[in-house]
Amino acid sequence: MVALDASLLLPVLGGLAGVALGFVARSTHFCTLSALERFWYAGDSSGIRCWALASLVALAATQLLVVFGFADPRLSFYLASDFPWTGAIAGGLMFGFGMALVGTCGFGAVLRLGGGSLRALVVLTVIGLSALAAQRGLVGLVRRPLVDDLALSFDWSGSQSLGDILATLLGLPAFPLVQPLLALLIAAAGLWWVFRPASFRRHRVRIAASAVIGLVIAFGWAVTTQLANGALAPVQVEAGSFVVPVGDTILQLITYTGTGPDYGVGLVVGTVVGAALAAFRKRDIRWEACDDARELGRHILGGTLMGVGGVFAMGCTVGQTMTGFSALAISAPVVTLCMVLGARLGLSLLVEGSLLSAFRRNEGTERPSAAE
Repeated sequence: MVALDASLLLPVLGGLAGVALGFVARSTHFCTLSALERFWYAGDSSGIRCWALASLVALAATQLLVVFGFADPRLSFYLASDFPWTGAIAGGLMFGFGMALVGTCGFGAVLRLGGGSLRALVVLTVIGLSALAAQRGLVGLVRRPLVDDLALSFDWSGSQSLGDILATLLGLPAFPLVQPLLALLIAAAGLWWVFRPASFRRHRVRIAASAVIGLVIAFGWAVTTQLANGALAPVQVEAGSFVVPVGDTILQLITYTGTGPDYGVGLVVGTVVGAALAAFRKRDIRWEACDDARELGRHILGGTLMGVGGVFAMGCTVGQTMTGFSALAISAPVVTLCMVLGARLGLSLLVEGSLLSAFRRNEGTERPSAAE
């Protein structure tokens, strides 16, 4: 009965979380690539600060739940003892470059699909199929020797959590001392940076939306942890990602897998619904398609890079920079930096016509937007 309840509750709770996530993100144009692009080409850091705020809220809320025993990211793959560093680097670069080719990430594509974008539908289909190929198909045969077999072992610290690593090096207990203190210091320093400009503090709606997005991630940790602890059948502990769950959603739609949809599938579907509600509210629903074969090819290539790269890196802009970061996984900063570099290279090629321009000093002038 408990297992049956878990199988029913997981997609329902994931769907409810997704509705909230999709609605606030679509309503406030929450987008990673757009934030990076405006920072590099217009000198506007507000988008980056919104994204950082969401990640910091996710970190603070998740670690608070961990302290009180309501969430346990240690049960997830993010804190496994093996850290696939080659996948984090190569996958992050691939995902970032693919994000630039498409004009958004997997999460952004889900938000666009809610507004009627057929281009987003193509991208998500490619992301999902590519992720399945990298996880379970022929690409997985390449992933094993190049990523899995080269992983760094953190058996000596118990996991790849930054809290566990630091606690082991200092010879102190991770709980209740090192990890909560580390999370507090990171959150305090990050929030100081986020709210330092007075101009950003005036964006009250965007600030509230970022906080809600961060809380949705913490909610996912709590829900899946509690159901995993009480269910008879295995439950994947997760909080939010838009790569493999997109592939799982496709599988649930086209075939009987023997198991029902999980929290991640519910989150993807709910995010589409939430984005559609936001688009309907603003009368922003419109059908969009690729203009020509060249644009279609660019979207297919970008989706493939994001699907494969997301599996190699164990997450996307949400899966690592929020979910992984909230768990203090060592993979989160590595993947995030590589995604940013990959996006910078991709935008430099598309907007400025050269990869080398990524390493030139930014003058902060307005340029054409690849995210539009």
